[in-house]
Formats: sequence, structure tokens, C-alpha cells
Amino acid sequence: MSVVNMKELCLYVEQARKNRAAEHRRKHSHEKLCGGLTDSEYNKMVIRQKSSFPKAKKFTHSKMWRNTHKKFDVKQLNIIKKS
Repeated sequence: MSVVNMKELCLYVEQARKNRAAEHRRKHSHEKLCGGLTDSEYNKMVIRQKSSFPKAKKFTHSKMWRNTHKKFDVKQLNIIKKS
């Protein structure tokens, strides 16, 4: 299709969007074969959350610092600071 002016272009784009939306609705309509969940079905679903999020904070605030304090004493830390 050749478009001559801006009005024709705007009409063409609007019609193309409507056609595309109508085709999408036709393609994805299942004639009510699919439905939502009932309350009992929804309540039976178990949704797990991320289970590892508390571990990082616990590690960095406890075990990591305990291990580093066992490895270095004050004299060694002063030497590291100077270099």
C-alpha cells in the first residue's frame, strides 16, 4: 500500500493495529475452554520462596569474621597495614 499524506498514514496505522489486535484475540481465544482456578484449587497450591536469602548475611556477619580473626593477630595486621 502506498501512502500519500500523513492522514492516510495515521488511518493506515490505526487500522493495522486494530487488525493485529483482532487477530491476536482470535488466535488466543479458546472458546471458554480454559478457566480460572476455584478457591479450593488455589488454596492447595504451594508457592515456595527463595530459601537461601538469610544465609549470606549470617555467613558474612559471623563465620567469615570468626575465621579471619583466628588467622591474623594484631602484629600481622599492623604489618599488612604498613605494606
